[in-house]
Amino acid sequence: MTHATGKYADFEGLREQAVALRREGLSVRQIRDRLKVFNNDMLHRLLQGEPAPEWTKRPNAKDDLREKARELRLQGMTYDQIQVELGCSKSSISLWVRDLPKPQRKQSRGQASEIARRGWEATLQRREAERVRTKMTAEAAIGSLSPRELFLVGVGLYWAEGSKAKPHRPQERATFVNSDPGMISIYLAWLRLLDVPPEHLRFHVHIHETADAAAAERYWADLTGAPGSAFGKTTLKRHSPKTNRKNAGEGYRGCLVVRVLKSADLYRRIEGSWCGIVGAAKRADQENRTYSPSRVV
Repeated sequence: MTHATGKYADFEGLREQAVALRREGLSVRQIRDRLKVFNNDMLHRLLQGEPAPEWTKRPNAKDDLREKARELRLQGMTYDQIQVELGCSKSSISLWVRDLPKPQRKQSRGQASEIARRGWEATLQRREAERVRTKMTAEAAIGSLSPRELFLVGVGLYWAEGSKAKPHRPQERATFVNSDPGMISIYLAWLRLLDVPPEHLRFHVHIHETADAAAAERYWADLTGAPGSAFGKTTLKRHSPKTNRKNAGEGYRGCLVVRVLKSADLYRRIEGSWCGIVGAAKRADQENRTYSPSRVV
């Protein structure tokens, strides 16, 4: 079949073929390849009015919710009431039932406000449950770390949060600062992987002057398992009374500074490893960009 440049010849004849293929159960992509019609607008015009075969339809996890929402709407429920009943967002409900008649208002404004509040609480609970479920699934998917994986994680962690040599300050010294106990634990595990002697580690707590410095010192000492002799003097950070600090709660323990003595060689290894990771990532990215699934037979 030949097509005129920029224009398809015999549209009706082409549409008959496209419709016949659609009714045979072919997908849009299959029809495109069969008829050599690569203009999406033209392709959709050829298939206008023809329903997609069932096998091409993706399953929708919300189909059941949609049907229930429509049933409740037909029973006369408002968006707020449906939200309380099903725990889904009002924006989704609006899309699902917008073609159905609007029920008459049966509640006072106060009752409507209470229903809306309960609906919002249900939505927040649903979102929190989804957040927790996603987090737990992702956590379980990690499993165990190999020494190589821990090494790569540690290099990235240090380069993000550790001190770096600068042209104006060419100090090659491994110093890591963070307030997250998980980050500190990973960093210390990484140092042990690299056989850094425990006696080469020095710790300092940095904390706001209004916080409980003594409690923070005990917390970091317990977390690291380091002796008191490894901890230097705590630094108290001053701030203006006008500063609206958000990290002043019960769980605030300041930051822990971890310094490695005689660490010039360690720092050079970190910097070199980071450069290696950057180079490897660029090569992998280039391969991903040039990879074409259509080349796979």
